Amino acid sequence: MGITSGIVLFAVIWAMTFLIVLPIRVQTQGDLKDIVPGTHAGAPEHHYLGKKALWTTAIAAVIWAMAATVILSEWISIADVETWFRAGAWSGRGTDG
Repeated sequence: MGITSGIVLFAVIWAMTFLIVLPIRVQTQGDLKDIVPGTHAGAPEHHYLGKKALWTTAIAAVIWAMAATVILSEWISIADVETWFRAGAWSGRGTDG
């Protein structure tokens, strides 16, 4: 894994983690009973984006470190992945037809 692929892998993991962390602890206008006229009751009042970005970075760094360790140590190689996803590999029968 090169520098560029490591950065791309981290960015993808960060984005996926951020989408998971984003709805945690959101306080909506409806929850606080303070709905501004013209807005939806589900509009966030307090979203804590700064804290969520920091937590996302920490969690993504741990997940990235585990993924990079597996990739760099070659515990699972590309040949292994190709074998797993080859047609008929999970069905217990060959691809002879």
